Amino acid sequence: MGVTERPTFSSEASRQIYEYVERHGTVKRHRLLDLLSLPAEEFQSHLESLKADGYLEEDGGTLQIALEFGAITEYETDGLEFIIRPGRQADFDGLIDTIRDVTAEETYVVAETIAEELLYEDTVSRHNTVKSRMFFVATVDGDVVGWTHLDLPQVDQLQGTAQQTVGVREEYRGHGIGSKLLDRGIEWAEANGFRKVYNSVPITNDRALEFLTEHGWDTEAIRRNHYEIDGDCVDEVMMAREL
Repeated sequence: MGVTERPTFSSEASRQIYEYVERHGTVKRHRLLDLLSLPAEEFQSHLESLKADGYLEEDGGTLQIALEFGAITEYETDGLEFIIRPGRQADFDGLIDTIRDVTAEETYVVAETIAEELLYEDTVSRHNTVKSRMFFVATVDGDVVGWTHLDLPQVDQLQGTAQQTVGVREEYRGHGIGSKLLDRGIEWAEANGFRKVYNSVPITNDRALEFLTEHGWDTEAIRRNHYEIDGDCVDEVMMAREL
């Protein structure tokens, strides 16, 4: 199943199984069986069908949604080795810490909001008929040091656009990690039929605006006094890139 496809189910039981896993990020098989009022053989049949259709995957008895995000890519620049790969539930704590590290240094309201959503929902991936999101992460020695996030609307009229965020811990900047993350998200969006990505940044975040401009993004609109930051009203710059 691709992340842009809305999930459809052959039975109510299959829908319940998928939605429980989707809502909780990861679930132990035996725990899910205990929670659902289904005979073991029927549960197994629905679960195997969901796995065969590419909706769920299982690792050592732990279930999670299966989304085809792409391959793992290794890079080395200036003696630093890093990996960019799809985000997964095991990255949850590192992802939150990285987003908070970036937003503590410079105001990035959308990224702060995403961190709060992750904490509230307690899951990295989200894919249902209402909303979907995905992450690619950059890791060094297994630790998350950067991310790019795509918010993927499920409303028909908005399905051609995606909101993207990107950030890298300060101590790992200057190695091209942010550029690789940004490009990875854009490549995925283009390959999956999106026509535009956009990013909303406070006008006071000069570094982010310069970074996006250097990578071919254009200012699409300015919303005056959209944010209130440290007691001051601050404009929001809406940057976009056509694919």
